[in-house]
Amino acid sequence: MISPEVVSQTASRLAEHARDHALPSVTVILHGGEPLLAGPARLRLVCEEFTRALAGTAALDLRIHTNGLQLTSRCLDLFAEFDVRVGISLDGDRAANDRHRRFADGRTSHPLVLAAVALLRSEPYRHLYQGLLCTVDLANDPVAVLDALVELEPPRVDFLLPHATWETPPVRPDGAPDAYARWLLRVFDHWERLGRPVSVRLFESLLSTLRGGPSLTESLGLAPTDLVVVETDGTLEQVDSLKSAYEGAAATGFDVFGHSFDEVAAHPGVRARQLGLAGVSATCRRCPVVRSCGGGLYTHRYRADPGGEGGFDHPSVYCTDLRELVDGVEGRTASRQTAPELTDPAELARSQEQLTRVLLARLNADRTGDPEWARSWELLARVERAGEPGARALGAVLDHPFTRTWVLEALDAGRDGRPDGPGAARRLAALAAAAVLRGGLDLPAEVPYRDGEVYLPTLGLLRLGAPGTQGRAALRATGSGYAVRDGRAEHRFGPAAGDARWLPVRSWSPPGSDGAPVALEDLDPYRNCFARPPRLRLGAGEAEEWRGRLDAAWALLHTAVPEFARAAAAGLTTLTPLAGGPRAHGWGEAGRHGPGALGVPYGAGARETALALLTGRRRARLRALTEVADLYALDGEWQHPSPWRERPVPVSRLLADVHERVAVEAYRRATAAPEPGASDRIQRALDRLAGAAELTSTGKRLVAELRWESKAVDA
Repeated sequence: MISPEVVSQTASRLAEHARDHALPSVTVILHGGEPLLAGPARLRLVCEEFTRALAGTAALDLRIHTNGLQLTSRCLDLFAEFDVRVGISLDGDRAANDRHRRFADGRTSHPLVLAAVALLRSEPYRHLYQGLLCTVDLANDPVAVLDALVELEPPRVDFLLPHATWETPPVRPDGAPDAYARWLLRVFDHWERLGRPVSVRLFESLLSTLRGGPSLTESLGLAPTDLVVVETDGTLEQVDSLKSAYEGAAATGFDVFGHSFDEVAAHPGVRARQLGLAGVSATCRRCPVVRSCGGGLYTHRYRADPGGEGGFDHPSVYCTDLRELVDGVEGRTASRQTAPELTDPAELARSQEQLTRVLLARLNADRTGDPEWARSWELLARVERAGEPGARALGAVLDHPFTRTWVLEALDAGRDGRPDGPGAARRLAALAAAAVLRGGLDLPAEVPYRDGEVYLPTLGLLRLGAPGTQGRAALRATGSGYAVRDGRAEHRFGPAAGDARWLPVRSWSPPGSDGAPVALEDLDPYRNCFARPPRLRLGAGEAEEWRGRLDAAWALLHTAVPEFARAAAAGLTTLTPLAGGPRAHGWGEAGRHGPGALGVPYGAGARETALALLTGRRRARLRALTEVADLYALDGEWQHPSPWRERPVPVSRLLADVHERVAVEAYRRATAAPEPGASDRIQRALDRLAGAAELTSTGKRLVAELRWESKAVDA
């Protein structure tokens, strides 16, 4: 039994560690053998010592794991006092339990375990019920096991593979290398049929990593392990499952009396389990499911080396099972795991608008104490509450691509400690005023201006005075346009006013398109977000000439690659003329802005403009997807050979390259100018991506779409 001295010293060491590293919380799990055998008095001492030591330093998450046979109301009263969460080991129904959990005289323990769970589920203890832990046994019926566990209404169930190594392999009655995967997939299928009635950590961890999220369990995934075991005599050891590898595998040589937890963290054995991808074998690093399985539990990788020393630089002894399990779960859920933004442009647009709203709300939280900002923020709220016209008008100004540019720049300025003066507040006031005017709302809209002018997003530039002047102007909607009052004078401006002081945002309607006109944005001060500078305001003749080149380019696209042209048109809202001529291939530029915008060199000819529209929209679409959906995870951990670059690249770069090249090759073939070997290079890149461990279910679906597009081009 653990001594009071060990309890006190361990609590002090943990508090010291929490203080040194400013940890918000620490977790202490009472386990090992059967912790309830320590008795209520010793368990109370443990709870009191850790609570006292961590008070004011870090939140304490106390847990206990038990087989339940000694669990009484006296124990649970103690656990309720210290908020100790209780997990219980249970292998399933009575047949499953009795296979390994009988008393020495052969009696079943199952009724006593059920009684303990019933007590834990009752009031006032229900909130302490943490869940059930089940070790997989192939001899048990997987469906019956899950039914028995679900019947007990646990907050969570976890399934563990029995500890085994290459020296002591797991039991496989039929000799099949994937027997454990098949057993677990039967559980998964039944869990799905039941509607996922309880949380199952093993399955939810796989679903998380397949979406690009973190692992939720030590036994899977590449997340670092942060566990240390304190034995009853104060010895500090690595995770206790290592004891099943070989004698002394968990040893560190440390104890709580002479060593800190920092020293344990620096131990080579502990560090080996914190290296992520670098900590798994070379075979695992090349495997496409390594992000989900993580090479398996560290212990299960052990194989005795010829020299007699233990080695963990091997795949898991459950390697085949893990591969089949990950593939099986992905195959069953891929369609549901795929982000809807990939296949539904409307969903992508909604998610992008929501992203802008989230970023704007974050900026608002940073602007407390600014009365000018607060007035405009309240006006935006009133616009949103003004019914359908207000919601539509607010959506239009939030969807304006350079609204995102402004928000991001303002957030950057705040994060970097760079004062932006009243710039952010002026832009918000202009944004709110534009929404009021667009919605035709009877709301007071006042805008500050400087240098004699104010830009109203999506509408145009209003000149209110000579250069260098500043002031405030009140705006309102009229029946046929807008009116501005600057001081005592009021004058009309807008679509029908013919006021030379009003420069409206021009538009262009793509030939044959039944969508909304595309804005030709050469006024917004935040349009300077591309790799090359934007043109100044185009003259009337220049604008008309540019529209003609856009018409010709659009017609060329629809003749050459109609499917790609339709995809390029989806979501295109804004074109900005850029200075200079086309680059080598005349490609358009997608800058730092919201979706829908594209920068196109004003001096490009019709053919170069067509290619700019095509490739620029491909880039913009991919970037918009990556902003709201996880296409890959751990980008940069692997480097992939690229057919178009001299050095290996991360998966993000390879995916972007092939995403664009598929469209380029289609255009070139249709215009009788194919690039020699282009199709072969695209196929090699797609093959590489198909085996990339970084891709999520959504990323894999995108690669599959690219392959179909490529096949259509080749056909």
